[in-house]
Amino acid sequence: MAHIDYATTNHLTDKGKTIMERVGHKNIFKMLSHSESHLHNYCRLGNAIRNHGVLDPCLRELAITRVGILLGAEYEVVAHKRLGRGVGIPENQIVALEEGASSDAFNEVEKALLAYTDDLVANANPGAGAGATFETIAAHLNAEEMVELTLAITFYIMTSKFLITFGIDLEPED
Repeated sequence: MAHIDYATTNHLTDKGKTIMERVGHKNIFKMLSHSESHLHNYCRLGNAIRNHGVLDPCLRELAITRVGILLGAEYEVVAHKRLGRGVGIPENQIVALEEGASSDAFNEVEKALLAYTDDLVANANPGAGAGATFETIAAHLNAEEMVELTLAITFYIMTSKFLITFGIDLEPED
């Protein structure tokens, strides 16, 4: 149960109301809409991460879902397992995300990506903790993909912590 009430759209400008329509009035956005400026900018960066990069969408969704699993953000896990299926991640890999990089369901690149994700989530100083895993995944991705991957992982660390902190409720299933 949410720790504070979800915002209505009554206080939002037309721009804010348009954003809420576009994102389907989901609970995370209802909570974010307490601050219209942050709702707007959160959605802009999230949209860039999910829709305007060169990183393979399957790799992106594997990393994002793993972040949610590691941090215990059920809302994130449910949403991104669904999105992962939508971009073509096979069901055996969706299930294997609980195990992570040690699972035989993943190839060399995916294992490197998951190990890097685990390090970024686990270490307060990723430069110290993720040095080896950075080098391993960077051997498979170009600089643009590395930037996009790292921003996706860290954006969804923030998102997962937001979801947990505010106790954002899962949406009812369609």
